Amino acid sequence: MKPEPAYRHGSAPKTALLFCNLGTPEAPTAAALRTYLAQFLSDPRVVEIPRLIWMLILHGIILRVRPAKSAAKYATVWLPEGSPLKVWTERQSKLLQGLLGERGHRLSVRYAMRYGQPSIAAQLDALRTEGATRVLVLPAYPQYSGATTASVIDDVARWSLQTRHLPELRFINRYYDQPQHIAALADSVRRHWAEHGRSDKLVMSFHGMPARTLALGDPYHCECLKTGRLLAEALGLSREQWLVTFQSRFGKAKWLEPYTEPSLIKLAQEGLKSVTLICPGFSADCLETLEEINQEAREAFLHAGGQRFSYVPCLNDDPAGLRALADLAEQHLQGWPTREVADASALAAQRERALALGAKD
Repeated sequence: MKPEPAYRHGSAPKTALLFCNLGTPEAPTAAALRTYLAQFLSDPRVVEIPRLIWMLILHGIILRVRPAKSAAKYATVWLPEGSPLKVWTERQSKLLQGLLGERGHRLSVRYAMRYGQPSIAAQLDALRTEGATRVLVLPAYPQYSGATTASVIDDVARWSLQTRHLPELRFINRYYDQPQHIAALADSVRRHWAEHGRSDKLVMSFHGMPARTLALGDPYHCECLKTGRLLAEALGLSREQWLVTFQSRFGKAKWLEPYTEPSLIKLAQEGLKSVTLICPGFSADCLETLEEINQEAREAFLHAGGQRFSYVPCLNDDPAGLRALADLAEQHLQGWPTREVADASALAAQRERALALGAKD
């Protein structure tokens, strides 16, 4: 067990929110990518292959070859402040705390990465040191998957095994069909079209998963399809005007279809001139959106004969998107004392004023 923070008798209960995203390497270098990929690809939630066989493949082949290639890709999207995913996730957590504070909630909001830094365990330790007695865990993934949302819960559970005095814990598993979230996505598309022009088709690309996960009961595929349908309905699109696809395949196994890049090539070859692409499964821009979609997929579509490729950024720090997250948090914070308790003397003065006004009437 880890040492417990000093216990303070009579301390008021404190509430915290932990906003968890997937993770990122510390730098766009082969060494940093090797560390990151070793942690990411060692998660049995991510790769469901017999452990011994997979460890031999991972350490014998993948971690010898892939880090340098991935580092080169990260270098094309790296920001002066660091990884795009980390920059946006940190900003989202700060703005979320401010927004909830404006609504009268007094709570601490921290962000964590499932893989990389700051880790979930480190941030939970920090919250406990601050005196947090209740923690709401909000994974950044709109759609639930065993490989993402459940992995966050696993990591919290591992931390709890080493913690004697546990805080109350709540988890938000999904928000793929939250009306405010869908409205924020739709507004982002409308603004993009107003600035860049409308295209012939809206393609909604979600991160791929092995097809077998659907047969095994993972709801991710169905939730992605519903997000796509709800977004299309909010935009008033006919069925011919939109398409849901899946990206980021890994290995030779069959993954969820249709695949994003082959679909874009086919559309261009069939004569489609322009596409708008959005990634509604990502809460913040990252390698998969900025490099895989806005670079590789763009090039594939244009090379195949398409004339205009337009990418809609993730919600990132979009005010409507943050309000949707704040609404979601408020819904799950119900019953926890997050609002500041009024000063007793102020309440007494308010009561006296009310009585005085009543006497005048």
